[in-house]
Amino acid sequence: MTNILFMLLYIIIIALVIEISVTLLKLTGLKSNVARFQVISMLTGTGFTTDESKSIIDHPVRRKISMFLILFGVFSLAVIISSISTLLSDDLRLTELTIIIGILVVLTVLIKSPFMNKRISAKMKGEMFNHYELWEHPIEEILFLEEDDVVIEIDIYEKSEFIDVKVTDILSEDADINVLFIESGDVKLRKELCEYKVKLGDNLFLYGNKKEIEETFSKEIEVMKKKRAVE
Repeated sequence: MTNILFMLLYIIIIALVIEISVTLLKLTGLKSNVARFQVISMLTGTGFTTDESKSIIDHPVRRKISMFLILFGVFSLAVIISSISTLLSDDLRLTELTIIIGILVVLTVLIKSPFMNKRISAKMKGEMFNHYELWEHPIEEILFLEEDDVVIEIDIYEKSEFIDVKVTDILSEDADINVLFIESGDVKLRKELCEYKVKLGDNLFLYGNKKEIEETFSKEIEVMKKKRAVE
């Protein structure tokens, strides 16, 4: 019974570490579902190399959290293995484990409180601002000034109504859409885009309001979705 209690207590510790880490990653601006997946991935050492993992690597604060999780995961594996060899002994240190769980529970409650959320979030932003250059910040913190801001690639297909049309004629002056650059074959164009006439096969890299982009390029986006579905 004591052995089972030991394993149960240690599983609770792991669960609390996961919850605390997820909360901290969320405070850096990461989405909840992405944060939880990446925490479990790092903790278990499964090493998923998804596009989402790049959002961890490119962020200095998230990298520090991930390093702790990787080390804690290795340590946890060692503890579990060693505990199996001591299952028949009486020295399972249940009192120490209970104290650790108590501390982690208090820490979890504090971190999840609105007051501490604001303090920690402000601290992380201050850390990024004071110790890291702008180019080291993740792109969403630099460009996504509002909730509906996106960076999106639009493929110009063969029946697109924008072929041979100037960029200035596609986007109105008051449109909340900006052309970052245009990829035309192997060439990437950034200068004098206003007078550029869009060609078949061009890729437009846009930044702006998601709803406006979807309304303006609704046909192109629909074609892109069908192509991806086929692939």
